[in-house]
Amino acid sequence: MPKIAVIGGSGIKGIFQGETERVRVHTPYGHPSADPEIGVVGGREVVFLPRHGVGHRIPPHMINYRANIWALRELGVERVIAVSAVGSLKEDIRPGDLVVPDQFIDFTKRRTYTFYDGPRVFHISMADPFCPELRDIFVSEAKDMGWRVHDVGTYICIEGPRFSTRAESRMFRQYADIIGMTLVPEVNLARELAMCYVTLATVTDYDVWAEKPVTAEEVMETMAKNTERIMELLKRGIPRIPKERGCGCGRVLEEAEVK
Repeated sequence: MPKIAVIGGSGIKGIFQGETERVRVHTPYGHPSADPEIGVVGGREVVFLPRHGVGHRIPPHMINYRANIWALRELGVERVIAVSAVGSLKEDIRPGDLVVPDQFIDFTKRRTYTFYDGPRVFHISMADPFCPELRDIFVSEAKDMGWRVHDVGTYICIEGPRFSTRAESRMFRQYADIIGMTLVPEVNLARELAMCYVTLATVTDYDVWAEKPVTAEEVMETMAKNTERIMELLKRGIPRIPKERGCGCGRVLEEAEVK
């Protein structure tokens, strides 16, 4: 069973070359965004799940995040590589750059954030929400590729599907470096199932704190340019992932249950 999954965001479609298999997974939370696809990347068996469904038909606030993460767990996944398109809140984080964030701020409003609705109660630590082992691998490989990469950064996640107002954007940039709509609750749920999780955030635009408001067309245009580099990064980084985890992500539940 594959232990590595890639969740594809805007602009990311198939990541495989060669034969693949689609599998139907039933979850207690309904259907995932699409049937997961299993294939080989860099000699390793990998599950691919398009976050927005086939043809990008599901907006960020309607994604069934619980079904997606649960389906990956049912397939044996221990590590999740999440690709996303984001806006920049800082001048020196430019469109076309890659950010591998180490922190996030949740500014969503109406999502389902946990698997633990009772009677078992867990309070999961999110002090360091991203897997350090995966972060190191992909930062290193991106730098070797010559990609302009930021190896720390705070991702603020908003509800969507609309973009920010200028006032919101000016407020957000006081606290965060990049802005997107899909990190939460995906990262929370992966941690609740003791999965490793890393975000590869490709910058598509400056958010509206800059002079020109962002449009969906501009976002997709820049994302298309980044797609080829993301594919190459996955092919280079995935083979470097150790077969056994040494990061501690798998032990987050050990002291989290309230009894």
